[in-house]
Amino acid sequence: MDWFDSLPLTPFILLALTLGLAPFLPEPHLVEKIRMLFNGTLTRPMDIFDLVFHGAPWLLLGAKLVRMQLVR
Repeated sequence: MDWFDSLPLTPFILLALTLGLAPFLPEPHLVEKIRMLFNGTLTRPMDIFDLVFHGAPWLLLGAKLVRMQLVR
């Protein structure tokens, strides 16, 4: 995990704000897919891929922030 700790925080933030929220209008895919997940309508493979694809930057940012707190 040393390689992960050595990466700067800025790329994680940029990925989460751009790829994680794209497309911006009418609503981010991540918001739409999470809503579908809670409604039980997230069944198509493309929708599941979209959830993983747009959610991954947020998970990586969260992991980076947690690691930054634990390493201190």
